[in-house]
Amino acid sequence: MYTEISLDNLRVKKLPHIWCAGCGNGIVLSAILRAIERSKIDKDKIVFVSGIGCAGRSSGYVNFNTLHTLHGRPLAFATGIKLANPDLQVIVATGDGDLAAIGGNHFIHAAKRNIDLSVIVFNNFVYGMTGGQLSPTTPEDSFTTTTPYGHIEEPMNISYLAIAAGATYVARETIGNPLMLEKYILNGLLHKGFSLIEAVSSCVTEFGRRNNLGDPAEYVKFLKDKSIPFSKVNSVESHDGIVVGEFVNIEKPEFVTSYYELVKKVAK
Repeated sequence: MYTEISLDNLRVKKLPHIWCAGCGNGIVLSAILRAIERSKIDKDKIVFVSGIGCAGRSSGYVNFNTLHTLHGRPLAFATGIKLANPDLQVIVATGDGDLAAIGGNHFIHAAKRNIDLSVIVFNNFVYGMTGGQLSPTTPEDSFTTTTPYGHIEEPMNISYLAIAAGATYVARETIGNPLMLEKYILNGLLHKGFSLIEAVSSCVTEFGRRNNLGDPAEYVKFLKDKSIPFSKVNSVESHDGIVVGEFVNIEKPEFVTSYYELVKKVAK
């Protein structure tokens, strides 16, 4: 079932957006907005936090309480917001560089604490806004501005790291299947605890053209064709494709709830 995006949830005066033609970030943001619409969450209770980078621009287009903060620090700010007011629904939009490079330690500890945050990672394998440099998730043998002869490192698996760190909801989908991506984001919004949804997106300008991935439609088809359902493999990791699906959905004590219980206990 397709959900219409309410214009009330967009800052229409900020449009058109600054993303490149063919960028997959619009598909990811659309999935987020449709999931919010379906969740029935009070819009006045939503705080939408983002860092710096292409994904970080998303907070400028949504009509909620928003915070566009420092590179790599959206989870630190989001943690503070949630602790200050546990009744708020805190959503974090971040990129693979923003989250997994300079923000990596915040990511690990937010997942470990199981703070009730909904984190959507726009993973396009590259630093798109600053010129196409390699990011932590750049696939091996790929070409970027800083690896013109090919990338020799094994890429970081964001979802796998989230699971290892203690996240209680983890899922991954590509922009080739936006309705399933929307479903996972909705599940993450409704989950009590640290939720991470990795949205594998496309950067046609900086990554696609250097790696012969074709035009925007061909790029999306490439991501869809590379997708492997989690039900058909034994691990979140794969060197043969992009494993997609809902990896973890469990219940554990949530940090902010436990913190306030401790405050009440001490106050007695």
